[in-house]
Amino acid sequence: MAIGPVQLIVLGFEHPDFHGEIIAELERLKQSDTVRVIDALAVHKDADGDIEVAHLSNLSKDEAIELGSKVGALIGLGIEGDEGIQAGAEAGAEAAADGISAFSDEDAWDVIEEIPNDSAAALILLEHHWAVPLRDAIGRAGGYRISDGFISPLDLVGIGLVSAEEARELHSVESRPQKA
Repeated sequence: MAIGPVQLIVLGFEHPDFHGEIIAELERLKQSDTVRVIDALAVHKDADGDIEVAHLSNLSKDEAIELGSKVGALIGLGIEGDEGIQAGAEAGAEAAADGISAFSDEDAWDVIEEIPNDSAAALILLEHHWAVPLRDAIGRAGGYRISDGFISPLDLVGIGLVSAEEARELHSVESRPQKA
């Protein structure tokens, strides 16, 4: 089975006020075959930096069992305890034996460290189904990914894609609220 491009999105919440709207939108994207949620975790970090983790997903029970905690394994979060750490180590050793190098310490992204104390985050591992034909066409043409990233709405004003007012509104939705 070919897998589409996979992205880890980390969304911060200072004072989470969940009503099921995020899960509903992920479900809509799944139903339209735009994306597949491989895994999703909710992480709460208290004022002392201690964390609590819960699965947050629209996966079916069978999908959840099949996939396990992929986000936890990806970022080194020992959700599955010693068994999870052992399974991750074995998978990494198998990949290395097959000539695939995993992240080095200098390439590592310390997602948990980036979550501010006394806040929460949703970590969503998405497979982009929509991008599979494009990625494959690029590969057939000899192309490859050099880099990627989201562009701030504030940067879109300079190229005339949005007005300054629209950019401020979008930026306020996407950015961490400023402390008063």
